[in-house]
Amino acid sequence: MDSRNDWKRVARTGAPSRSEKYGNERREIRDGNSSSRRPYTNSYNAAGNRGYNNDDNYGNRMEDPNYNNDREGNSGYDSGYIDLSSAVDSVPGKKKRKRIVKETTGSAPIHKPYQKVVLKRKGLQKPPPLPKKKVKPVAPAYPDVVFDKPIRLNRYIANTGLCSRREADEHIKEGLIKVNGKLITEMGVKVNPDDEVCYKDKALSNQRKIYLLLNKPKGFVTSVDEPKGKKIVMDLVRSACKERIYPVGRLDKMTTGVLLFTNDGDLSLKLTHPSNRMRKVYQVTLDKPLTEEDLDKLAQGIELEDGPIAFDSIAYTDFENKTQIGVEIHSGKNRIVRRIFESAGYKVIKLDRVYFAGLTRKGLKRGKWRFLSPEEVAFLKMMPS
Repeated sequence: MDSRNDWKRVARTGAPSRSEKYGNERREIRDGNSSSRRPYTNSYNAAGNRGYNNDDNYGNRMEDPNYNNDREGNSGYDSGYIDLSSAVDSVPGKKKRKRIVKETTGSAPIHKPYQKVVLKRKGLQKPPPLPKKKVKPVAPAYPDVVFDKPIRLNRYIANTGLCSRREADEHIKEGLIKVNGKLITEMGVKVNPDDEVCYKDKALSNQRKIYLLLNKPKGFVTSVDEPKGKKIVMDLVRSACKERIYPVGRLDKMTTGVLLFTNDGDLSLKLTHPSNRMRKVYQVTLDKPLTEEDLDKLAQGIELEDGPIAFDSIAYTDFENKTQIGVEIHSGKNRIVRRIFESAGYKVIKLDRVYFAGLTRKGLKRGKWRFLSPEEVAFLKMMPS
C-alpha cells in the first residue's frame, strides 16, 4: 500500500470518477460529438452556487455529507462524506511532518524534539592597554658635600660644577674670580662656605651633585663646547638634568664605550689623575691578526715620541680570531691605544672602552645614558687615591 501503483489500483475500485466521466463529455462537445448530457456552462444554479447546470450542487459535493445519499451512491467516490481535516492522514504514504535527525553512528533515524537555543551576549571586551609613557629618569638623592670649615678656592669652584680644579686655577690667574666682590689672582686662597664667589661677575652656588654614565657612540667629540659645529657628547645628555655637568676624561671621536659625566670636581680629579692609576679596559679590533711576538713586545713596552709606554695587560679575546685584542691601561694620554698599535704596524679599526674605574656598559645600549646609583658613587669615592 505504500507504493504509488497500489494506491492507484485501490483508488480506481468502484465507479469511474466524475473527472473522467465529464471530461469525456467535454471532449465530445469540443469535437462536435454531443451526447445526451447537458453541456457544461459557467452559470449559477437556483441556489446561487456556481457549478454544473443541474439541481445538484456538484461544486460543493465534498462538503455535503448527504451528497452520496442524494445521488444514490453514484458519486464516483468510495465513501460519501470526506473530512478535509483528516484527508491528508487518510492518504497512504502521507505522513505528518516530523523532525528527523540522523545520527552519524547509525543508519536508523532518531526523532528528537526541537531544542531552544539561548543566545548569549558576549561580555564587554577590555580595551587594549595604552602604551606606556616614557618616564624621564630622575637623579637619585646623592649625599652632597657640606663644608663646615674654610676650603681652597679652586676646590670650592670645582664643587660648584663650573670646571675642574686645574681649570679653576687658570680662571684665578686670568682674574675671572671674585670673592665677596674682591678680585682674587693669588693661588691657595681659602674661602668659607658662606662666602660669595663670582665667575665673570656671575655668582656660583654649590649645586647638587650629578653622576651620569653614557655609552658613547661613534662620531661624537668628547667636549663641552665645539665651535666648529661638530657633534659633541653633551648633545646626548643635555636633557638629563638642569645642572651643568662635564665629561670625566676623554674619548676620541671614533672611540666608543663608557664615559662618565659629573659636576663633582673632586671626584673628577681623582679619577683622571695618572698617579691614581684608575683601570681602563678596551676591546680592540685590528686590521690583521696580532702575532705572538708583537704581543710580547707590546706587553713589555715600546718607545713613543712622548716617552716610553706599556700596557698594564694585553691578551687575545678570541684565540681563533687574533684580530680581537683586550688591553688594560691607566694612562690618559691622547689617542694612546691607537698610537701604541700604530707604532707596531697595526691599524685600529674599532676601539671600545668596556670598563672605567669599576663602571661597565652592561645593560646600557649605545648612545644611551643612566644615573649612577648611590652605591656606585660611594664606591668611587672610597677608591684609594
